[in-house]
Amino acid sequence: MSVSAKSRMTWFDANRVCAAMGVVLIHSTADFSGGAFPDASLQDRIVPVVGRAISEFSGSEMFFLFSLFLLAFKLDRRRPDYGPTLADQARRLLVPFAFWTLFYAVFRLVKATEFHYADTIWAQLAQPQSWLGYALLGDAQYHLHFLPTLFLLVLFYPVMRLAQRYPLFGLLLPVCLAVMQATQGWIWTVPVPELTRDLMLRGAKVMGYVGYGFAAFAIYGLWKDGIPRGESRLLRRGALFLAATACLATLPHFWAALQTGTWGGREGAQFWGHFLMPLAIFAIFLGSQYAAWSPRWSQLAKFTFGIYLMHPMVIDLFDVTTHALALPLSPAALILSRYAVALPLTAGLA
Repeated sequence: MSVSAKSRMTWFDANRVCAAMGVVLIHSTADFSGGAFPDASLQDRIVPVVGRAISEFSGSEMFFLFSLFLLAFKLDRRRPDYGPTLADQARRLLVPFAFWTLFYAVFRLVKATEFHYADTIWAQLAQPQSWLGYALLGDAQYHLHFLPTLFLLVLFYPVMRLAQRYPLFGLLLPVCLAVMQATQGWIWTVPVPELTRDLMLRGAKVMGYVGYGFAAFAIYGLWKDGIPRGESRLLRRGALFLAATACLATLPHFWAALQTGTWGGREGAQFWGHFLMPLAIFAIFLGSQYAAWSPRWSQLAKFTFGIYLMHPMVIDLFDVTTHALALPLSPAALILSRYAVALPLTAGLA
C-alpha cells in the first residue's frame, strides 16, 4: 500500500472522532433514568428529541463497522493464523472488558445512592445470575455490550474475508439484519428464563451484525484497490442521498418520542433507517477521502475508544452533581449543559 493511500486514512479517523461525539450526544439526551422526559411538556421535549435524532448519525453499530474495517486492514497486512488473531483480540477486548465490568458494577452505586435505588443495585450484586449477565452480556453498564459482542464477531472473520475478495457479499448486510429482526421477534415469544432469553437475543444479534463485517471487509477491499477521485465524488453523493433517506425513515420514531415521552422500539422503515445509517455515514467519509483533512483528526482518533468506554461515568457524575445541587434545569438546559461538560471532560480523561 502506497504512502499516499495510507495518508488518506485521515478520512477514517475523522469519521471515528465524529462518531465518538455522536455517542456522547446519544446518552446526553435522556433524562436521569434514561427516558425521553415523559413528565415534561411537548415543547420541553423538543431539544432532547432533536438531539437524539442528530445523534442517529452515530451509535454502537458505527463502532462495530469501524472495528471490523480496522480488523480487515490489520489482517491484510499481517495475515496471522486464526488462533493468534483470536488471542490478540481477546487481549485487546476481553481484558478491558473485565476491568470495566468490575468498575461499572460498583460505580453504579454512586448514582444509585443519590437517586435512592441503591438497594436494588446491592441486590443485583449479591445474585450470581447478575454476574453471569455482566460477564456474558456486558449488563454492568448499557454500553459494555460492545466489547464481548465485537469479540464474538471476530470469530467469523474468515467468512467476512470473502467480501474483501468479492465486494458483492457486502450486500449481505440487509439480509443478516432482516434475519436478526425476525429471529429476535420470535425469541421474545419463547417461554424461557430471562437470562436464557437474553443470551438467545445476543446470539441473534451477533449473527445479524456479521453483516456489518461483510460490509466492512467489502469496503476495505474497494478502498485497497483504489477509488479514483471522480468516483469518490459519485460515492459521496450517493451516500448523502442514502443518509438522507435513512434519516427520513427514522422521523416517525422521533415524532412518536416527542409525542409520548418514550423512546420506544423500531419497526419497518424505522428499523432499516437506524441500522443502515452507519453504512451511509461511513460511505460519505470514504467518498471524501481526497479532501484536505487535517492531521489533527488522526491525533484525536486515538482517544475515541477511551471516550466510548468512559463517557457513561462522566455523565453519571454530572447527573449526581446536578441532582444533589437541585439545579432547576429545564430538559433543554440539562441536555446542553450535560453534553458541554461530558464531551470535553471525557476526552480529557481519555
